Amino acid sequence: MKLSDIVSRTAPPEPWGEGDNIPWNEPEFSRRMVAEHLSDAHDRASRRPRGVDRHVSWIHEAVLQERASRVLDLCCGPGLYTNRLAELGHSCRGIDYSPASIEHALREAAQGGLDCSYDLADVRQADFGEENDLIMLIFGEFNVFRRPEAADIVLRSFEALRPGGALLLEPHTLEAVREIGESGTSWFTGGSDLFSDSPHIVLQEGFWNAQSQTAVVRYFVVGTDGSVERLSVTYQGYSSVEYLSLLRDAGFESADVIESLAGAGDGSQVELCALLARRE
Repeated sequence: MKLSDIVSRTAPPEPWGEGDNIPWNEPEFSRRMVAEHLSDAHDRASRRPRGVDRHVSWIHEAVLQERASRVLDLCCGPGLYTNRLAELGHSCRGIDYSPASIEHALREAAQGGLDCSYDLADVRQADFGEENDLIMLIFGEFNVFRRPEAADIVLRSFEALRPGGALLLEPHTLEAVREIGESGTSWFTGGSDLFSDSPHIVLQEGFWNAQSQTAVVRYFVVGTDGSVERLSVTYQGYSSVEYLSLLRDAGFESADVIESLAGAGDGSQVELCALLARRE
């Protein structure tokens, strides 16, 4: 792209019209993303260790009742949850399409002698296996999928659970998705970060579509050599009623809305909600 392409850009963009997601699967972007996942400076890509530890303890105790279980983590990133759950005696499998994340997760599991396996795959096409005790899709990743894709993931999760098994979702609230779309226009500079290894400027703009309940965030990464790269991500919003309807349509007869993955009183990330549904 050229600088003139920024001036002549389409506004607002169509949801998913400029790509499915930020390119987590590109090797160099994936490498930079792992550094963000492992950073202890923020909770943007993954939660910091203290938060992950709280959530893993709650999942182990409240969801799995401290029984050795088969756990499938969809969009698992670098295995921060699965490797910890394996340390507590669970057999874990993670799926992600970021090669650097899968490489990191495999390395950590091997070094710890953990009962973990990891697949480099797109969860929209991946095999979820069968007889899982718990399937997780957490930290807002559910919302980057189109409605039919999200419904299919929930349905295949139901089919891949044993009777009594649970699906744990942690999506964005509808209000949070709307706020993402209404974030406006901003810019910042970077030296070496998620967007580039070289000095650059990032121009960012958000768009909210009330009719489709979607937010599109578009990034233009401008290098000091005048190069321009466009990245775009779309978030699908759902009301609480719509989340419960998705679960019910997939076969889950009931679901609990949970304050957070640390139980009641956490309140650290109010933009996310949590739902726990069990297969009867």
